[in-house]
Amino acid sequence: MQRVVQTRTIAWARPAGVVLTALYLAVVAWFLLRPQSATWVAAGNFTPLHTIRADLALGPSEAWRPLGGGLLLLAPLGVLLPLAGGRVDVLGAASFARTVFAGLMVSFALQVVRTWFGGHLFDVDAVLLNATGVAIAHLAVVPGGRALLRRCGYGPTVVPAQGPTPTISRVGVAP
Repeated sequence: MQRVVQTRTIAWARPAGVVLTALYLAVVAWFLLRPQSATWVAAGNFTPLHTIRADLALGPSEAWRPLGGGLLLLAPLGVLLPLAGGRVDVLGAASFARTVFAGLMVSFALQVVRTWFGGHLFDVDAVLLNATGVAIAHLAVVPGGRALLRRCGYGPTVVPAQGPTPTISRVGVAP
């Protein structure tokens, strides 16, 4: 007799995850895309780690704010995106890769859209910091949360497979 593994989703997780993710991204977009009046704007940064090195050169007391802000800006997506998926029985590495890639793409899209508004220029280090924040939040919360949900009975269940579908041999073709 074969066994079939049924995957169970958490009924409330997908709608809640989608709504919370949309609300969070709307707040982040509003925060990032507001036009800023500036008399002087630094050149855009397309060299990885250039801005991070410049911030660290100012010393730790000055560097924590821009670096911490970059890490924390999209970090909630590391938890909200898997929540929007709603599945408990996902491979950890696959979930991590999907979440970090999605966070990277959201960060890149926000940086590109920001260039359309006054006073904002593209910074590749912001994309790197945002994606790192998503990765850290995902690793800190999601594996433990999924393990807890599995212990509470939300994991995959194994049920015996049904036999072959019965057939009715005496039924003919209609005229």
